[in-house]
Amino acid sequence: MTKLSSLIAGIIFGIGLTISGMVNPQKVLGFLNIFDSWDPSLMFVMIGAILIFSPLHFIFKRKSRPIFAKNFVVPTKKNIDKNLIIGAVMFGAGWGLAGLCPGPAISSLSFLNTNVYLFVIFMFLGFYLGNFIKLGNN
Repeated sequence: MTKLSSLIAGIIFGIGLTISGMVNPQKVLGFLNIFDSWDPSLMFVMIGAILIFSPLHFIFKRKSRPIFAKNFVVPTKKNIDKNLIIGAVMFGAGWGLAGLCPGPAISSLSFLNTNVYLFVIFMFLGFYLGNFIKLGNN
């Protein structure tokens, strides 16, 4: 049931990204370009998501366990380390340069755009290399 609920949540997320236009790199880059022709629509998408998530989070965090899983998975690591900073910088740079992050990139695959396919290929290559480098440091 966990995999099915994850699939359904991912499909809903992808549909939401597509409807809001967040799979369009120009929309995201317009939001990041605060000095020229700023497009605040991404901010409204984020606010809408927060308005929906907040009350549900408040209700469900009081439960003893999630509906579709055996237990809550809460990160225990609280410190800011080198890996977190490097990962955040790489994510932000990639998002700013390409206008895509992983969720919208995967949702954009259905548009049959060569640039998106290249982005996703290199994104997964980056995931693999990141795990390889991290394993090498342990």
